[in-house]
Amino acid sequence: MANHFLCRNRFRTIVVPAVPLRPRAVGYGTARPAHIWSAVAEVKGQVVEIHPELNPGAVLKAEEVALRIDATEYELQVAQQEAEIAQAEAQLAELAAQETNLQESLEIEQASLELAEQDLARLRTLRTTNSVSAAEYERKQREVLLQQQSTQSLKNSVNILPAQRRAIEATLTARRAALARAQLDLQRTVVKAPLDCRLADVQIEEGQFLAAGQQLFDAYGIDVVEVEAQFPISQVRPLLPEAAEPIDLTADVMETMRRIFDLEATVRLETGDLDVTWEARFDRIREQLDLQTQTVRIVVAVDDPFAKAIPGIRPPLTPGMFCEVYLRAPPRTGRIVIPRHTLRDGSVYLVDGENRLRRREVDVGHVQGRLAVVRGGI
Repeated sequence: MANHFLCRNRFRTIVVPAVPLRPRAVGYGTARPAHIWSAVAEVKGQVVEIHPELNPGAVLKAEEVALRIDATEYELQVAQQEAEIAQAEAQLAELAAQETNLQESLEIEQASLELAEQDLARLRTLRTTNSVSAAEYERKQREVLLQQQSTQSLKNSVNILPAQRRAIEATLTARRAALARAQLDLQRTVVKAPLDCRLADVQIEEGQFLAAGQQLFDAYGIDVVEVEAQFPISQVRPLLPEAAEPIDLTADVMETMRRIFDLEATVRLETGDLDVTWEARFDRIREQLDLQTQTVRIVVAVDDPFAKAIPGIRPPLTPGMFCEVYLRAPPRTGRIVIPRHTLRDGSVYLVDGENRLRRREVDVGHVQGRLAVVRGGI
């Protein structure tokens, strides 16, 4: 049954049935770029070319060349490493041919050794019957020993080939790594914008000599602008889902949080006669409370903030703007909502069945603008 209570300001009653209510909160924060690019020289050298619009406030497209550094030294390094790699590869080819030749020579020497050993065995048999002289038998022994020595020498040469191959392959690997490093340095002589961005401070000019690690300029992406707004804890609590599910830390935590909170967001800029809004999306909650103000810092993101800009009428959302951020949660059903001004020291006046006023203490869940949500007492 609906309840009647007294609205004190005008001494009238209103009916307060349970209704759906969409929790909302208002916070304030400053817009900032979601992506910041601090361009740094990764190699040393003289600036030989800069973009004609490389000035603060200018916009560069993704992959657009911002500047070029003299690449002569790095081209020479690439050529040198390529030549040394070709030399090492030629050594490997030579070693392979040498191995083939040694194997063939070893087969011939082994065959010759077998024949010599057979002759020596035959002479040894004849020697027992004094059919050959001792001098001839000794001569054949020397021939066999020389043949064995020659065969062993070839075997030794074949055995050291794997070690020589490993040494050349190690050298080749090192030179290929040096080539990759030289090629990377050569690529770094061209500085390109990694994303669509707007330039801030520019600290270089054509002809300037740059040291590796030197700061060049700052730029920020124009695809997304974030606003980190502060919200009182009392406003954030009603936005939380009534039956939140556990967050699986092994899964995509941020995407799970966005789905659980299911918040809609709007960014508003109001200054003078200018009143502009941008649709935003809830992105994340910062890692800790602001201890001084006891507020929660929530980050919302505005995609493509330059898309609907109209010069002189609707500005883009640019970093540095101080904005309002509105958050809205899905509707909550069955809420008792009363005008905030009807509360007096935590109580309201109800009209009973006999049309008499009765003071009743109520449990206020939270206050939202000019409304108060009552959890109990009515």
